Amino acid sequence: MSNEKQFSNCHVKVENHVAYLFVNNPPANVISSETVSGLSACVDYVANDSEIKAVVITGEGKFFIAGADIKEFVSAFDSEDKGKLLSVEAQAVLNKIEQLNKPVIAAINGACLGGGLELAMSCHMRIAADEAKLGQPELNLGLIPGFGGTQRLARLTNKSKALEMILTSKVIGGKEAESIGLVNKSVPLVELMNEAKQLAEAIALKKSRLSIAATIEAVNKGLETTLDEGFAIEADLWAKLFTTEDMKEGVNAFIEKREAEFQDK
Repeated sequence: MSNEKQFSNCHVKVENHVAYLFVNNPPANVISSETVSGLSACVDYVANDSEIKAVVITGEGKFFIAGADIKEFVSAFDSEDKGKLLSVEAQAVLNKIEQLNKPVIAAINGACLGGGLELAMSCHMRIAADEAKLGQPELNLGLIPGFGGTQRLARLTNKSKALEMILTSKVIGGKEAESIGLVNKSVPLVELMNEAKQLAEAIALKKSRLSIAATIEAVNKGLETTLDEGFAIEADLWAKLFTTEDMKEGVNAFIEKREAEFQDK
């Protein structure tokens, strides 16, 4: 299975049940209003295609996403209402990525700054090139991160590290990002897409769509509530899976010492 679909400033290519979403807004793949619209349409397309079981997001060319289109957005900074609307709209698209019931992997191939890092942090997993540059430099503009950066960076690393990176506008490489838990793994650029492909296919080709979706739901919802409430969410989802055809297949395959052939039922 292989096909490609174009959207505003991005396109999606599907292979082996994995959707590869490329942001393409040269020269630096900055996030403009058109890019936000295109990303939203891409996510909807991926969500509604039952053949897609995992997603990889990356940037076309040498950049992941170098930040927001400041020249375009400057007109929004003449009032609080316009600035808030811009922030809320972008946050909504990134929330849509985070809430997708299919795993989304950011393959960070170059500069990943400002809104670019905020997009990457909305993904469920991140793999960075060693050569990549990651940071939230908004304070250099007299701003703060507005697309979710203050919230997700602290949750993915810790409060102190997030404050350090944001308040100093510090930019770090892939290896340091891995060491602080911001990315799952850092690899040489030449290995990046193959690494992302292997991770995506390990999920898409070998796991049940039902248990994939339930895992993401349990983790996402659990982080928003108490530990006891999280346990209850997990128990409910576990119970629902207990009666599925895929659960029966998985158990039988284990007993028969063979690889399970899930049908997503």
